[in-house]
Amino acid sequence: MEPKCRCDVPVSPADKSPAAARVGQTEGEAAVWRRHKVSSLPAAECSDRATAGFLHKSDTMTVVQLIPVVLLVLLGPVLISCSTIRPMDCSEIHQQNKTQSSGVYVIYRGDGIPLQVYCDMDSLGGGWTVFQRRMDGSLNFYRPWDQYRNGFGNTFGEYWLGLDNVYVMTKTRKYELLVDMEDFDGKTVYARFTSFSIGDECDGYKLKVSGFINGGAGDSLSLHNGQKFSTFDKDQDASGNNMAVLHVGAFWYYNSLYANPNGVYRWGPDSSHYYIGVEWYTWKGTTYSLKGISMKIRPVK
Repeated sequence: MEPKCRCDVPVSPADKSPAAARVGQTEGEAAVWRRHKVSSLPAAECSDRATAGFLHKSDTMTVVQLIPVVLLVLLGPVLISCSTIRPMDCSEIHQQNKTQSSGVYVIYRGDGIPLQVYCDMDSLGGGWTVFQRRMDGSLNFYRPWDQYRNGFGNTFGEYWLGLDNVYVMTKTRKYELLVDMEDFDGKTVYARFTSFSIGDECDGYKLKVSGFINGGAGDSLSLHNGQKFSTFDKDQDASGNNMAVLHVGAFWYYNSLYANPNGVYRWGPDSSHYYIGVEWYTWKGTTYSLKGISMKIRPVK
């Protein structure tokens, strides 16, 4: 018997699984991030080392020499406080410094839990937090419910941030969604939605999406609006069949599908398979598997 679902129960950071806090991060990658990315944040520019330098000066200072010391002592708490800025998403990192490049950063979701994510600082103004990314078929996306809930993969490559993380983020503020796609000929298109959020686990992480803007890909997602998320071991779709098993993936399936971004990674067109692959029906139909697709969110301005 499946345990009763409990939602909105406060969870301390120590109780979160590593997958939810740092999707696929190894110690080496953590060291790389700390060494390269932290130093690139505006917050890292804040330091009280100057204060320490003055305080080690001789006690025999003139009044003129003491003025900067007094100012630093008074302003010290303000200067140091900027080092504790904790961005809730990639848009806040982008706002702090618009010269930041796309890459892996640490954000803090609405309840303060740290998450390692890939930030897209280039597309349509930048500041997008990526929660799903396919690019080379290096990662198996045919996974059970608990892994889709908590997250899996490597933020330096292919990964899924986790339904619970996306839920917590989208319940605290209004977000828009961008779905970027690329085929094996190098052509890129996108689909944009002005409103995106998902429900909690008790509600099956139900999809709420609207406001389609066409970037050449067409709208293959609105059909899935209002659907619960399904995996092969947790069938919540509106079909009499298990759509996750039938289409070898995991998604907000309806009784049919137009989008299957978490499907089996295949290389381009293959007429021997229908609705099996990384697909976006309104762009490439049911027999073409995309080279790349990423789903990302940004607060509505």
